[in-house]
Amino acid sequence: MNRRDLLKLITTATGVAFVGSAMAYDIRPDISLQQTGFTKDDVAFLNEVGEVIIPRTDTPGAKDANVGQIMAVLVADCYTKDLQKAFREGITSLNNEAKSEFGKDYLLLDNSQRTTLLTRLDKEAKAYNEKQKMWGVAMSSPNGRREGSKEPIPHYFSLFKQLTLFGFFTSKEGGTKVLRYVPVPGKYDGNIEYKKGQKAWAT
Repeated sequence: MNRRDLLKLITTATGVAFVGSAMAYDIRPDISLQQTGFTKDDVAFLNEVGEVIIPRTDTPGAKDANVGQIMAVLVADCYTKDLQKAFREGITSLNNEAKSEFGKDYLLLDNSQRTTLLTRLDKEAKAYNEKQKMWGVAMSSPNGRREGSKEPIPHYFSLFKQLTLFGFFTSKEGGTKVLRYVPVPGKYDGNIEYKKGQKAWAT
């Protein structure tokens, strides 16, 4: 799966174009968690959110790829200040949603409760993003450029979901154990026979 295909997948899954400049970005191993402004608790929380989006089955899940750490780095390095604020506030908002719906913190919910909550938030996020999109059209000038307004910020859950998908499918676990991966590709063959159920290519 090349990055263009991944971008299409993320846009389809979240109902909004991929946010930030991360599509052209490679994770830098020299960035420490402390430099991102996130804590180990934040990463653990994000890993648990990601694990509902991409759970471990017979293949690795989001926690196996440590998507929480990837998300922290991408938010710190690739998001604008407004997006960073929305993302960070989203952690608090999601936890408040868990308390409101189930009476306890997100990390104390069982898997069924987490799935119920995130499924609802996913639907709400898509509706919210669609409304934002319509607002953007209404605020546009005839030549398509926005006049005196900032680009709408997507729903915080869309940001979580986008970075989970991006982080997982560009990780070693997602790229080699979920997608088909050839470390040194051979010649190009545009007519390879497809067998139903085959994994997408990572390379």
